[in-house]
Amino acid sequence: MSEVAPTFDVAVVGGGPAGACLAALLVRGAAAQGRSLGVVLLEPGVGGGAPATEAPQSREMPASRDLPAPQRVVALSRASENILRAAGAWPALEQSRPMPYERMRVWHESGGAHGADALAFDAAEAGQPNLGYIATNAALQEALLEAGRVRGVVRVSAALTALQAAEGVVCLSAGGESLNARLVVGADGARSAVREMAGLGARLAPYGQTAIVATVATQRSHEATAWQRFMADGTLAFLPLVDGTSSIVWSADDELARELLALDPQQFTRRLDRASGLALGETRLLSALAAFPLRRLDARRYVSARLALVGDAAHVVHPLAGQGVNLGLTDAATLAELLLAAVRRREDPGALGVLRAYERWRRSEVALMSASIDAFDRLLSHGTGPLALLARRSMGVVGRSQELRRLFIERALGLTGELPRTARGGAGAVGVS
Repeated sequence: MSEVAPTFDVAVVGGGPAGACLAALLVRGAAAQGRSLGVVLLEPGVGGGAPATEAPQSREMPASRDLPAPQRVVALSRASENILRAAGAWPALEQSRPMPYERMRVWHESGGAHGADALAFDAAEAGQPNLGYIATNAALQEALLEAGRVRGVVRVSAALTALQAAEGVVCLSAGGESLNARLVVGADGARSAVREMAGLGARLAPYGQTAIVATVATQRSHEATAWQRFMADGTLAFLPLVDGTSSIVWSADDELARELLALDPQQFTRRLDRASGLALGETRLLSALAAFPLRRLDARRYVSARLALVGDAAHVVHPLAGQGVNLGLTDAATLAELLLAAVRRREDPGALGVLRAYERWRRSEVALMSASIDAFDRLLSHGTGPLALLARRSMGVVGRSQELRRLFIERALGLTGELPRTARGGAGAVGVS
């Protein structure tokens, strides 16, 4: 180790999608301005974090030991696609063959998948080729890490062990190495070491649910459609994959989840068929199960002096809307836009004024999304009484209104709200060269 620790403009701790995206956007954006920005990425190994406060734990089911672990997948919105293009990661991700899904079908267990009160969204209604893509988490992370590497992001394969403020910089220690940075960004997941070391704190609220993830074959074609059923004891989603199989995410009440995880594969698929209402016919397990507890997390502060949080380090939302990764990528794009604007003005990228602008921007957007998701879970999955009944009936109202369906499609595409330029796409997006 050298006597003088190297100093970077930005140190990103965590190489998951949000952190790797931020690093790539910063170096590409600086190059587009004709400037150089020193960015280091601290990541002990490749592999994404879970959309919860704990990593998913694979569970061996009776007679299922020969099944492989399920591939973890993410649903990428159009806004996220635009951000990935700006980061230079989209061509590599395309090579992994993400699945474009063209439709969504959402219904309550009190009706059928094709009933009058079911919601059906079609990209064609909005003049779009699709509603987004289902990609593997591993392919997304690999594409983003490579996009940053080719533009000069320095990679340190070590975990953060210490963080200390100094004059004009933050001193970091990782794997026996020391370095300084004018700005440190915590992108290290729900159990963020940066957040804890900086004393930013977080509010944590368990949902009392466990998400069960698996890959399944279905009797009928998924029809390039994302299927989701709300039930009294949870939510079940089928996400279409390019090989014709589907990835399921079953957010089940904890008691039910424990019961399901104790079943053998045949028993589990029978319960799965019952829970899906056979919307895609009978199912067959192609993987073991992975499970993780669902908890809502909200950092008490997103920023402090020379520190900022993005992605799961700042917020964790319920996975029923598939927005966790999309929110993290938008965090990265927003922070990159503000930092690059500061650099262009020859300001300190770690200045608290710049960071507070990021916090104000993203906290309000995330709070709105989180509240909306929680309302869906509370009213449609677990709700009773007049409000829950009204919510179920409202699904039919939305389904019969072309204008309301278009509004929901725009939300699914991620093209509503106050977005950074990269999320909107088009000419002039930060990072596009």
